[in-house]
Amino acid sequence: MQNLLKPNKLKAPKGTLIYLLGFYVLLQFAWWAYMLVSLNSEIYQLKLEILSNAGFPSSEQLILEGQLDQKLSLRIWMVLGEGAVFMIILLLGFWSVRRSISKELRVAEQQKNFLLSVTHELKSPLAAIKLQLQTLQSRQLPEEKRKQLYARALGDTNRLEKLVENLLLVNKVEAGRLPLDIQKMHVSEHVSNLISNSFSSEIEEGRIVSNIQKGLWANMDKMALDSIVLNLVDNALKYGSGSVVLLEVQANESDFLALSVKDEGNGIPESEKEKVFDRFYRRGNENVRQTKGTGIGLYLVKLLITEHQGEISIENNHPSGAKFVVKLPTVSN
Repeated sequence: MQNLLKPNKLKAPKGTLIYLLGFYVLLQFAWWAYMLVSLNSEIYQLKLEILSNAGFPSSEQLILEGQLDQKLSLRIWMVLGEGAVFMIILLLGFWSVRRSISKELRVAEQQKNFLLSVTHELKSPLAAIKLQLQTLQSRQLPEEKRKQLYARALGDTNRLEKLVENLLLVNKVEAGRLPLDIQKMHVSEHVSNLISNSFSSEIEEGRIVSNIQKGLWANMDKMALDSIVLNLVDNALKYGSGSVVLLEVQANESDFLALSVKDEGNGIPESEKEKVFDRFYRRGNENVRQTKGTGIGLYLVKLLITEHQGEISIENNHPSGAKFVVKLPTVSN
């Protein structure tokens, strides 16, 4: 089992072989094009010699030579034109093949990282739950200690449940098998209760601060809203470098529900801002990365927001960090 999960070094090839093959094909094509043009020129010269020795009147000979010149020119342009089209198609084909290979290698790397991260995400809480239950079973502990162990076991169980739910949601949304139950809901009250119940310890420690406008109603799917909020807040906690996470829910001037999650961590480079919504994508190398996660949280958030005809963007938080901004339509009072 360890051999199966042992990471292998997967490096994208330099593409030297395919480029050499392409260069060889182009070189051969250029050579045969040159040979065709030369052959036509030789045939032209031979026909001129035959005309010169045939004894035609000078006026008729000039007409025939003009016809030969025209045929030679047409054949040369035909060879060059067809050659240019062939060369363009060939170059496009090589570019497409190279791009497909790079894409497949990138997906394979992401899937490998996903396997490693999911294995870790499953193994860690299972090991913790097992240890906590063994401790409860084998020792006579004070009631306060027993409550702490039960709470930790429940927290690890919730972590596992969230991972499984995210995986199932991604599969259903991608397969078009997730009918959204859109209904009018009190967003302000729902999000406040969701954050309080899901991140009670973080709120007590001052790591999460919320600013939720009261009296906001919207037409949404409850489960989708839960997944969007929880994944964004959890992502900010993981990558915020221990900074305070600010959750804001407001109604903007365009009758859109504006939800934002800010942290004061290292931020996200411009080159990474679109990639973070890709499936399985996580910054860094999975073999050395310490941050928990599977690379599907933000991907799922983007899918669910798209299903609600909304949009999500990433802005730079000031003075440091990242700010995820979600806009969802159909706010109603």
